[in-house]
Amino acid sequence: MLSAIAPGASERLMVGFETSDDAAVYLLGDRAVLLTVDFFTPMVDDPYDFGRITAANALSDIYAMGGRPLTAMNLLAFPCSMDPAIVARVLQGGSDACAEAGVLVVGGHTIDDKEPKFGLSVMGEAAPDAVVRNVGAREGDALVLTKRIGVGIMNTALKAGLETAETLREVIASMAHLNAAAAEAMVEVGVNAATDVTGFGLLGHAREMALGSGLAVEIETAAVPVWEGALDYARRGVRPGRTIDVITHLDPFAEWDGLQTEWKEVLCDPQTSGGLLMALPPERAGDLVGALERRGEPAAVIGRMLAGEPGAVFVR
Repeated sequence: MLSAIAPGASERLMVGFETSDDAAVYLLGDRAVLLTVDFFTPMVDDPYDFGRITAANALSDIYAMGGRPLTAMNLLAFPCSMDPAIVARVLQGGSDACAEAGVLVVGGHTIDDKEPKFGLSVMGEAAPDAVVRNVGAREGDALVLTKRIGVGIMNTALKAGLETAETLREVIASMAHLNAAAAEAMVEVGVNAATDVTGFGLLGHAREMALGSGLAVEIETAAVPVWEGALDYARRGVRPGRTIDVITHLDPFAEWDGLQTEWKEVLCDPQTSGGLLMALPPERAGDLVGALERRGEPAAVIGRMLAGEPGAVFVR
């Protein structure tokens, strides 16, 4: 579908959509302006949590590129028959997440729709030479991940009545948690490439990074942090429908090394407001993990970049 759109052509456009990066980057004077947009249908029952999580997810695209978000505009769709108080709670959740990030909500757009949806269009900024791309990883780079994976599976368990908002309190808190401190650590230590882990799962986004960098990627399952219960639910067939789409997309490029099906589904689980995935020289991986942990951010070294067929994925 994207082939129908002519790529942007301007000496001021640093990053367009060609490499599926997290935000577009436009030069304005001596600053780089970062632009992104994202929206969702509800993934949790509580409207306030829905608003917080959705805002955190949209802001994450700016953080993943080493930027600072500045303003946000709401994208809101809901049926006019819905209780306005519920809609207000969604907006309040988004507004509070933006306030925590120091971001100004400056307006938005609303439509009448049968299914509720909410999201943000976000503008941020960075120094042009400090923008972090999802391409540029180098052979031998270590991969560092923040936040556990498996939230798509856990949210599916919630919708199926197998979990409650109380039992998933930590999962919901993780989704609502901003990647601001993680981005600070990333910029402090310096990385070759980064992205946030969202709708294409850990492996889908790792492959994007590898493909754009002309490399292959290897993931060590024993090192990947996973939410408790996610593997068991996957074993029982509790997972988002899109998980199989991600696996099918990756199959031609992946060597699974006899991996059990539940691990495939967790590694390809679409994430909502996931963590940052960062590539940097292995001798600095410990520095990054330390910088993250000092800020209270979880961190794990989960794999490496390899020479090989660009975009090839090896799971061990």
